[in-house]
Amino acid sequence: MFCEFTESAIPVHSLDASALADWLKSAPENQRRWVEATGFDAAPGAHLLVPGEDGIACVLSGREEGERLWALAHLPGLLPQGEYRLETDFSDEERQRAAIGWGLGCYRFDRYKEISAPKARLALAEAEAKEIHALVDASSLVRDLVNTPAIDLGPGDLAEVARGMAETHNAAFEKIDGERLEKEFPAIHVVGQAASRPPCLIRMQWGDPADPPLALVGKGVIFDSGGLNIKPGAGMVLMKKDMGGAAHVLGLAKVIMSLGLKVNLRVYIPAVENAIAGNAYRPSDIIRTRRGTTVEIGNTDAEGRVVLSDALTLASEEGAERIIDFATLTGAARIALGEDLPPIYGRDTDSARAIQDLSFETEDPLWHMPLFEPYRKLIQPAIADISNTGTSKMGGSLTAALFLDHFVDPGIDWYHLDIYAWNLGDRPGRPAGGECQGLRAIWKWLKAQN
Repeated sequence: MFCEFTESAIPVHSLDASALADWLKSAPENQRRWVEATGFDAAPGAHLLVPGEDGIACVLSGREEGERLWALAHLPGLLPQGEYRLETDFSDEERQRAAIGWGLGCYRFDRYKEISAPKARLALAEAEAKEIHALVDASSLVRDLVNTPAIDLGPGDLAEVARGMAETHNAAFEKIDGERLEKEFPAIHVVGQAASRPPCLIRMQWGDPADPPLALVGKGVIFDSGGLNIKPGAGMVLMKKDMGGAAHVLGLAKVIMSLGLKVNLRVYIPAVENAIAGNAYRPSDIIRTRRGTTVEIGNTDAEGRVVLSDALTLASEEGAERIIDFATLTGAARIALGEDLPPIYGRDTDSARAIQDLSFETEDPLWHMPLFEPYRKLIQPAIADISNTGTSKMGGSLTAALFLDHFVDPGIDWYHLDIYAWNLGDRPGRPAGGECQGLRAIWKWLKAQN
């Protein structure tokens, strides 16, 4: 995937049509003639090996105007084995994005099927390598976890992934289950009680207690049948990805710990399977949460916000000044914004919009959505404190965000990302399957805040 920088590596020029014209003006005559003879026009996704006296003189790679992240993503699987270096006149930040795209273009999910990995490697300067490696590794972890079917990734297995990460980075780890979970985190327990694999709450802590406390909370529904409000087959087939929020939180935590961000990091993952059995929770049930709030269950398929309620409560209790949660929470978010643009909600409107702007600059897009207070009445039922579904089918992503907001203490800087965590089809660097969304943007924002 990557190697140490060396001048002997083959130059790669990432070009749009305008940049190709400039390159041809200064290229050696034999190379210019070769390019003109082949008809290479720098179309996005095209590439050309330019021969030299001793092999490949350079590689020309086409891209869209302004594209950086995915500019090199198609190359790893197309180029012959060897070492390559980016020669395009990009800024340092743009070079980093292009290198990350290269790394993501090398990703293969080969747990169940033998798949050849690309043998082309991109040379990185020492100063840029650590962060690029960390972000590519985190994205690959997210993809691996989301792609793994629930038969091999139950709540306990997800806890073991977190335990291994904690051991690697000298973090404290705790798995709360059994009678303690039922007593202290009743909402998590109720949602997961019907499954043969018991639910748990995963908790990690890392960093100096004197540093600013940051909590990451991730929805860890390892498979969502919909419960008694069972999903149709077409709606259930992708539900191994319903722990995508947990995967993102683990990936972001890995970046934070690997790169030594100065925060007192806490990670909370409610890990459950939303299954069907005689003891499954039911529509119209009223359950109590850790906070003491009573929740009327309008639909058992809106389970993610229910389990997150207890995790957000604990994060608040333990003194978080900032909480960021990731969750594959609503289909309404997909209807509104599609698969590639997750909404972000935040109490601090200016910061949420700053994250949105930064996310587009880093080509990891998020779109700020409002915590629209008038909609709060839609989740206030007659016989309980709050409902897990709204009285209207409209605004589903907003009412879900308002539900979560209820469980975060006032004064905490809270953000909620309603992610999809999936690619429906293959694109360069983005194979069909599990996907990492918003992680790099949030990392860039946290790093700038630190």
